[in-house]
Amino acid sequence: MAHTVFCARYKQQMEGLEEPPFDSDFGNKIYHNVSKKAWQEWLEHQKMLLNEYRLQPWTPQAQEFLVEQMDRYFFGEGSELPKEYVPPAR
Repeated sequence: MAHTVFCARYKQQMEGLEEPPFDSDFGNKIYHNVSKKAWQEWLEHQKMLLNEYRLQPWTPQAQEFLVEQMDRYFFGEGSELPKEYVPPAR
């Protein structure tokens, strides 16, 4: 039986992640409150942040920034887009 959560982003019961994304209290919070769909969307958003801000994810500063943005994305007012960001044309 799939793990289900009440998704913090979609405000409805949805399929959850198979395991916490990282080994911490925050990783457990995500596991219990974020759907698989919302997590996949975050990964795409994170990719955009890494590219737009030219972050190097192995640095502590980038990791701290990404965790802050992730918290805002799921549990706050939402992650901000970079000022110069232009979404790709579809």
